[in-house]
Amino acid sequence: MTEIKTSKKYNVWIIILSIIIPIVVAILSRIKLQDFGIEVEPLSFLPPIYATINGVTAVILILALRAIKGGNRTLHERLMKFAIVLSVSFLAMYVAYHMTSDSTTYGGEGMIRYVYYFILLTHILLSIVVIPFVLITYVRAITNDFERHKKIAKITFPLWLYVAVTGVIVYLMISPYY
Repeated sequence: MTEIKTSKKYNVWIIILSIIIPIVVAILSRIKLQDFGIEVEPLSFLPPIYATINGVTAVILILALRAIKGGNRTLHERLMKFAIVLSVSFLAMYVAYHMTSDSTTYGGEGMIRYVYYFILLTHILLSIVVIPFVLITYVRAITNDFERHKKIAKITFPLWLYVAVTGVIVYLMISPYY
């Protein structure tokens, strides 16, 4: 019961972060530093880096799942913290790229265009949805509420993995048009 009480202390932060992160990312991604007279070189080298970070995140998530299923809680914890750091790094690079560079338009035609936009749309929507899931899952772990942690982790894991994998797919599909 103490774990539930303790985790409730984090609920306000989870709600705030789950709302603020997508809003800040959306706003900053549309602001161009050059529009404010700040001369900066476009950070056009970042997309393959943050796509790689998405790929590494997917691998880390799978390794973390294997670690916990194998009974190695310490390794699982370290891998999950690393996955969170990777996701935050991705966000920082994504925003930095979009603040210095024009968005790239997808150039594919026909059915593949619809596939691309479906993957992109689901990637974006689920990247917003997964934020509170990751935060709640993390809080339940750090407050030792492992039964509830396991329950929500079964939802969080596939969402987060989908976002990480589709981030790579979106990059691979749009990369010829950079």
